[in-house]
Amino acid sequence: MSDNFDYRSVANQVLATEIEALQQLDQYFNHDFCRACEMILANKSGKVVVMGIGKSGHIGRKMAATFASTGTSSFFVHPGEASHGDLGMIESGDIVLAISNSGESSEILALFPVLKRLNNRIISMTGNPQSNMAKLADIHLQMTVPKEACPLGLAPTSSTTATLVMGDAMAVALLQARGFTAEDFALSHPGGALGRKLLMKLSDIMHSGDALPKVQPNALVRDALLEISHKGLGMTAVVEGDDQLVGIFTDGDLRRILDKRIDIHSATISEVMTRHPTVASPNLLAVEGLNLMQDKRINGLMLVENGQVVGALNMHDLLKAGVM
Repeated sequence: MSDNFDYRSVANQVLATEIEALQQLDQYFNHDFCRACEMILANKSGKVVVMGIGKSGHIGRKMAATFASTGTSSFFVHPGEASHGDLGMIESGDIVLAISNSGESSEILALFPVLKRLNNRIISMTGNPQSNMAKLADIHLQMTVPKEACPLGLAPTSSTTATLVMGDAMAVALLQARGFTAEDFALSHPGGALGRKLLMKLSDIMHSGDALPKVQPNALVRDALLEISHKGLGMTAVVEGDDQLVGIFTDGDLRRILDKRIDIHSATISEVMTRHPTVASPNLLAVEGLNLMQDKRINGLMLVENGQVVGALNMHDLLKAGVM
């Protein structure tokens, strides 16, 4: 049977069913959705405690993690464990986000009286607006799907996808409402490549001091080429006085002057340098520096403070630092 079974056809059916479910989800981004976001946003001291059982629990764990990494303090509590002691993790100022497609999960409903007594506000997220969880919650978020992708209608598929998207929509809406920035995001992601991209500044990877390529305006092109070769960045700053930047000379400039048959042994660098080059602050985030270089289609960047060259770097430095 496996030789003749059309796996791709089934996969496409699943995709079509779940896309249909998501296309209908926008009707539930309504007044109640806005109320829920406003409730969470106004809750300055408490956390969002996410609960769910079974597949809804798996989605709930991801939802809590997304909230936490985007500025909404949150954690997941398993309803079964909550009944046996973990309820102590929930404080009176917390908002409980309870997830169940049927809205009748007994493990969650059993906690409602205690949560009400603790003065916890409850947001339920279900596919059944007539369910007990929907009626007992302070705010109900509906996410009914036309059908599950499972042909038996039993395995949560479309409903869990819709729940995940609803959670992502809330997290991103809250992120934007509170003005959460890339720097804020980086504080909760300090490890790995993501942390390097978001936390690292150009000053962390720039070449400075004796490693900084620079020549005076009256230097011969030949001498500038020696400086470029010695420092290995494919460019040199042209400075005067207290390292005030007046121009830059790169490998690309060299190719252009050779095409013009300029004598590198007699011409000065001020005659052939690029004036008013693209520069950046050393305090710029490395990822922003990368974007700047890509936008300007340049391979090197001089870092300047108050007109004074303090550092330089190229694409290879960003690559080695794990920013690219």
